[in-house]
Amino acid sequence: MAGLLNEIIEAGGTTAIIRPVTADDLRTWMTRRPERAAWHLAENEGGAVMGFQWIEPADYLPVDAAEIATFARLGQTGLGIGSALFRATEKAARTLGYQWINANIRADNAGGLAYYQSRGFEDYGKKTGVRLEDGQTVDKVLKRYDL
Repeated sequence: MAGLLNEIIEAGGTTAIIRPVTADDLRTWMTRRPERAAWHLAENEGGAVMGFQWIEPADYLPVDAAEIATFARLGQTGLGIGSALFRATEKAARTLGYQWINANIRADNAGGLAYYQSRGFEDYGKKTGVRLEDGQTVDKVLKRYDL
């Protein structure tokens, strides 16, 4: 998973994560709020990671909302990976008692915006001038999916 995410980070332009991650980073993320989080992994028949998605609470959201993050292997979009991940995530969100899911997407991430739109997420807000760790500023689009 770290390798897949690092490829996306290195390519740039689609995630607010700008520094490479390690397997330990991901383990830490997975355990920071395990009672309200769900992680899903998509693999191909050979066991290669094709994508992953998770939901968890975010401090800026109400308790009935989960933040979502989705990552798919570069060049492998349109194969149903995102659809399969979201079906599992939506089910988990309901089980965890969430009422809605928030997607916080870079405004310049056309693929991410299209992905969440195709799942039924609707725009509800914007964040302008969000400063990333490297000092770069980006705008963000907030999308909401009501469960």
